[in-house]
Amino acid sequence: MATFGLNEILMVLAGITIIVASLLAFAQDNLKRRLAYSTVGHLSYIVLGAALLTETGLIGSIMHISTHATMKITLFFCAGAIMVNLHKKNISNLNGIARVMPWTMAAFTIGSMGLAGIPPINGFVSKWYLASGVLDGNMIIPLIILIISGLLNVGYFFPIIHRAYFKEGGPELEGHTEASPFMVVPLMGTAVLSILFGIYPNLFFNFFDLATEIASTIF
Repeated sequence: MATFGLNEILMVLAGITIIVASLLAFAQDNLKRRLAYSTVGHLSYIVLGAALLTETGLIGSIMHISTHATMKITLFFCAGAIMVNLHKKNISNLNGIARVMPWTMAAFTIGSMGLAGIPPINGFVSKWYLASGVLDGNMIIPLIILIISGLLNVGYFFPIIHRAYFKEGGPELEGHTEASPFMVVPLMGTAVLSILFGIYPNLFFNFFDLATEIASTIF
């Protein structure tokens, strides 16, 4: 790849996709659409990490496959619980919902923090190795892309959390409580896993050791 400059082409395409997908996420009022554009951006992290052609970058890329899975599953579970319980699909209608769905919004907050790269959620681990891979390769532009993307993640996730916790809800929330345990237990489970894998990346499945072994074998 390096001989023909293919990795540089991949880095450019991945970087553009990360930024454009994040900007498109900003424009979405529909919660699931915002999460979907976020997914496009975060899958491009995986491509970017592999295109760095550094061992630590590849570790971060492989780790982000698993870390993104637990965090994004949590967020989509939360979006589904909100839609089923409150019949709300749009972010502009989520004012004050944390008062009636505290567990769901706590899980949503955990997933959002992780995708923004805030410790101790597992997204911090994979992003740390991606950034380390950039530095190992003495590259500046991919590092700038990672920083900008992290800020954009904060920009399109945290207004949702602010609405849910700090804005007054409408009368339609009266009489509503948390979603069914059949929905809340799974989303809390994946949220807790996101924290546990952030503190202990090798917990249960040895994800970190597997990523390290694969990367070291290739390089």
